Amino acid sequence: MASLTSPGGINLRDVVVNPANSKCSSLPLFSLRNPYSVNFHLSWLGFFVAFLSWFAFSPLIPDVIKQDLRLTSAQVGNSNVVSLCATLLVRVIAGPLVDRFGPRKVMAGLLICGAIPSGLAGTAHTASGLYIIRFFIGILGGTFVACQAWTTAFFDKNVVGTANALAGGWGNAGGGVTFIVMIALYNSLLSNGLIPHVAWRAAFAIVPVPFLLTVAAAILVLGTDHPAGRWSDRHKAIAYRIKNADALPASHEHNDDAIKKEGDIQVTVSTVQALESELDFAVNEPVTWALAAKVVARPLTWLPALAYLTTFGYELAIDANLANVLFTLYKSPTFGQTKAGYIASIFGFLNVFTRPLGELILYSIPLAGGYFGDLMYTKFGVPGKKYLLLTLGIAQGLLSIVLGLYIDNNQHPSLTILIVLLILVAFVCEAANGVNFSLVPHCNPCECIFISGIVGGMGNFGGIIFAMIFRFQPAPLGKAFWISGIIAVVCCIPVHLVIPSDLPFSGY
Repeated sequence: MASLTSPGGINLRDVVVNPANSKCSSLPLFSLRNPYSVNFHLSWLGFFVAFLSWFAFSPLIPDVIKQDLRLTSAQVGNSNVVSLCATLLVRVIAGPLVDRFGPRKVMAGLLICGAIPSGLAGTAHTASGLYIIRFFIGILGGTFVACQAWTTAFFDKNVVGTANALAGGWGNAGGGVTFIVMIALYNSLLSNGLIPHVAWRAAFAIVPVPFLLTVAAAILVLGTDHPAGRWSDRHKAIAYRIKNADALPASHEHNDDAIKKEGDIQVTVSTVQALESELDFAVNEPVTWALAAKVVARPLTWLPALAYLTTFGYELAIDANLANVLFTLYKSPTFGQTKAGYIASIFGFLNVFTRPLGELILYSIPLAGGYFGDLMYTKFGVPGKKYLLLTLGIAQGLLSIVLGLYIDNNQHPSLTILIVLLILVAFVCEAANGVNFSLVPHCNPCECIFISGIVGGMGNFGGIIFAMIFRFQPAPLGKAFWISGIIAVVCCIPVHLVIPSDLPFSGY
């Protein structure tokens, strides 16, 4: 059967294994008969279901929860900020935890821990109770670090960026799906006779908790730690291959690939090409205080971290506040919580396409009749990723400024124009997130998981900053958008100061 490939030449069906590190150099999305595909789908699914609880309050808080708990607008803003605080701490801690126990166990553990406060969501009756519940539900945001570490462990350098972007994007889309699911479920419960006080509380028990526990169980039962087997064996496997590197075939010109058929799935053990990057044999080292200090002191650590602060941080704040902004801006007999939530879901749901696109742009995907990605990567190598990240970050800031000024300078802003601007902002913001985590493995290959924790934590720190802007600058409604846009543009300056020579030219 002919192989299925993407426009960029990535094999999407067959399993092609690099014997040098046991990682998969293809991306077999359409098969579940090999560990690479199974673990890929479990990684994004774990991150996806985390959003079903982490952002479950956002679509319901502008109206029903606000009225039921008698919240002020300031208290609603406070709860949005609090929901990101625990995630900041957990994402920083998640890196060392993954280094110690492996991404599979950390992912399952976070989902199980997050299911407990999710099940207690209905017990909130005051603003303080809401803060406590949302704080501990924020534990689920740490699943992102485990998600990215898991895909990085299983996929080789030529596809790991795409794998990370797809897993992150599909998982992040859970933020948009949550709006649709929670609103539809709440409205269904109302139509079945439940009062609002009971309906929103029942919605948490029906959706987030069962999904979190079911996926956690699937991860523990069906998932695997590493291509080498147990997580603790990963160093031994790579050390053996390095020791026996001379016995491996040196190039495709001299040796045919070994091909094995498993049913109708083709498994190819590819030959090893000349070593071009540390990523070929990089294995994450155990985190020590000395290693942590070394990583933190490197400018390259802060290149993706500062960029992620402005892009993913902005996205988190928008996910948490957009429904409330739309509800306040357009509230009328024909525009209520339901419509505001459905429109707000667009921003998160676009991650299905936009975050992976950030990585795919770097390769030869035809866009606007040309091969922009091929030009970027061929001419500029890995530093081209930095320049693309910088361009998308500035574009996000400028578009956010335009969005804020449009809202503030129009007494009755057009909903159509507003949606178009939101889609444009989402496109560049989420694509930048994808580019960012395709750059992370290059910044320090042997401490990739630790850096992922730092970068993920900075994204949440940015979310807290931007959420506080929405909290303390609630009026006029566009002010928080244009202030956030200015911050995004300004933060791109130090990112640019990390000179291209600090980055390896090649790697993927």
